[in-house]
Amino acid sequence: MVHSRPLGAFFIWKVIVSTFTARTWRVGVLFSATGVTAAVERTQQAATLLAIEEINEGGGVLGRAIEPVIYDPASRPRRCGELAKQLCDEDGVAVIFGCYMSSTRKAVLPVVEAHRALLFYPTLYEGFEYSPNCVYTGAAPNQNSVQLVRYLTRNFGKRLFLIGSDYVYPYESNRIIADLFRQAGGEVLDEMYVPLRVADIDMAKVIRRIKAARPDVVYSTVVGDGIAHFYGAYREAGFDQRTHPIASQSTQEAEIAQMPEGMAEGSVTAAPYFSTLQSPANLKFVAAYRKRFGPDLPITACAEAAYFQVKLYAQTLERAGDDRLDMMLPHLHEHEFDAPQGRVRIDQENHHTYLWPRVARVDASGTFQVVDDPGIRVKPDPYMYESRFDPLAGHSA
Repeated sequence: MVHSRPLGAFFIWKVIVSTFTARTWRVGVLFSATGVTAAVERTQQAATLLAIEEINEGGGVLGRAIEPVIYDPASRPRRCGELAKQLCDEDGVAVIFGCYMSSTRKAVLPVVEAHRALLFYPTLYEGFEYSPNCVYTGAAPNQNSVQLVRYLTRNFGKRLFLIGSDYVYPYESNRIIADLFRQAGGEVLDEMYVPLRVADIDMAKVIRRIKAARPDVVYSTVVGDGIAHFYGAYREAGFDQRTHPIASQSTQEAEIAQMPEGMAEGSVTAAPYFSTLQSPANLKFVAAYRKRFGPDLPITACAEAAYFQVKLYAQTLERAGDDRLDMMLPHLHEHEFDAPQGRVRIDQENHHTYLWPRVARVDASGTFQVVDDPGIRVKPDPYMYESRFDPLAGHSA
């Protein structure tokens, strides 16, 4: 039997289940193939499907194939909520892999909570949240923001300008970065926000204010299509990122691929994963991803999280024997997975993930090169109880 469903304008997905039992484990896949954040969400979707393929090729879970039910929410929070409800009500799904922007996650959470379903969320976010119906596999602020601020203040200076897109994640992430900068003796010079669908006039205002502030570093939480727009305006205004960088955790390989060569050179980010890591697990992952999707689809930190969370789900399901929430939850924290970034596991108390923070800069070819890698797995601290300005707080062996 073959199940197939068109994936927006992106992939055609086929799962061969003839060697399995007639029953499958149906899961929702809710990443955007269209809309302002499609570039990075396509990489998350691809990695999700790759992990499902690998699990099915290895015999599935308890003799049953994983069957993805795929929808394109078009980067719209309201549509994410509607499709999550459809997945739970009509498609019989108990687990959803998906969401990128925090506004989309917040639209889906009430749905999975009402239906006693489980969302696996593979994106860095602002922290300060917990739901028993969500597993957070992207970085919490103590797993990227703390390390990033430490690197920036030591290497570039302590005068900071903040810019972001006008929704929840940029406001909260910028607040955390500002607090950390001040704790390091830094100064926040100015802060402003632009629409998700940013126009030339918006960027002109931003550049004027950056010039007036004269910061050492610009921290950007602009997302989606606006990222390339902002980087272009920054360079055209005469700023050199090699000395006055844009630091951004929302700028990944997918967004850099949309820019002219050299435009992002010098940009700084912090994340648990970069495709240039030379570990055996990552080399295997990169080879499989390239073989499946070709050389032109970037590999991002969000894609890596999307990949390993499916593997963690399968391990949990193997132990639980049932994908219902009350059966899955007791087993979420019982195992680890050798992810491309390093061994990961879910924290029993907060449903976030132990991750491996790193800092990287973009080189002339548009590739992230790691410049700071302490080689330490950090316990998730989404409420920043322990972390503050100690990047090693709460780390595990």
